[in-house]
Amino acid sequence: MSTPVTLHAAPAAGFDAPFEMLAACHERVERSLRLLERLAAHIVAHGADARARDAATDVMRYFDLAAPQHHEDEERHVLPALRAQGQAALADRIAADHAEMVAAWRSLRPWLVAIEQGDVSVETPPLPPFTARYRAHIALEEDSAFRCAQAALDEAAQRAMGREMAQRRGVAVA
Repeated sequence: MSTPVTLHAAPAAGFDAPFEMLAACHERVERSLRLLERLAAHIVAHGADARARDAATDVMRYFDLAAPQHHEDEERHVLPALRAQGQAALADRIAADHAEMVAAWRSLRPWLVAIEQGDVSVETPPLPPFTARYRAHIALEEDSAFRCAQAALDEAAQRAMGREMAQRRGVAVA
């Protein structure tokens, strides 16, 4: 944790390229997962110092705010497109992953709240189940789901998808 990590910079892609934006969000997830892993090691060596508290805040901000938006994007747009392509099992697996990741996040969050408050008496939860689930989920989406869903949506549908994603975030689009 020697350099500050900016987790909430805008993704490299914009709402006019919604599938690229979803993939760029995965890069932000990975940065948050790596920060979480570094934080666990940092706590052992340095306790809940200012850097640890800042990192806990950053991780919570991502998984409390951005991750649910990202999951909603996929549930509103990717999953229906998968089902339309006859990929209901894949859509169901992604939806189940989302539910499991939310439950795992709820288990992990109290530890981060304690760190943010300077308390290291809360035992570090096992991180690998959370981080491994997210990483496997990202691979599934990027290796097959996004490609399949994108093939099901023509250019106009993808533009509408991007507009809806932007509107839910309060972002004006042309």
